[in-house]
Order: sequence, then structure tokens, then C-alpha cells
Amino acid sequence: MYKKKSKRLARYAKALSHPVRIEILKLLENESCCFTGDMVIVFPLAQSTISQHLKELKNAGLIQGELNPPKTKYCINQANWAEAKALLCDFFDVDFSKSTCSI
Repeated sequence: MYKKKSKRLARYAKALSHPVRIEILKLLENESCCFTGDMVIVFPLAQSTISQHLKELKNAGLIQGELNPPKTKYCINQANWAEAKALLCDFFDVDFSKSTCSI
């Protein structure tokens, strides 16, 4: 019924629908990778709340986690992040190759 492209865009848009998730993505884009405990220091939220937001971003495929017991290191999933940007630019009719915008 829906195009695959529309489903992927909706999945990414849903993950971006909370301000904390957007801030987490900004942090990860600037820091390349970060541990959950470090994010608790940056954001004034409980670790369980941060973990829930990370789970949503991971389920959407925007980030990936690497388990280094007892910690988990998160970073942007570069392929999916590029796809999300391209889909959003296409949706808003922006030429991604000429765009200098960022979140």
C-alpha cells in the first residue's frame, strides 16, 4: 500500500519526533561515539530515560551500539543517517547535494 521510501521516511521521522533524540543525534554527530553514562552527564535526565531514547533511535536504525561490558558505546549509523537526510531533503524538496543545512 505505501511505498518503501515512505515507510523508511516515517520510521526516521518518528525517531526524530522528540527533542531529546534530536539532541542525542547532535551530540553523537559531534563526538562520533559516546557512552550512555556520558550522556546522563550531558542531559539532565535519568539513565532509564536516556536509554529509552537510545532504544528508539537504535530501533529506527539511526544509531548503533557496541557493548563493552558494563558499558554500551553508541554512534551514528552513517549509512542510515545519510539515507534519512536524503529522504527528508527529498520530502521537503531540498537539493541535498547543495544543502549546507544540519540539524
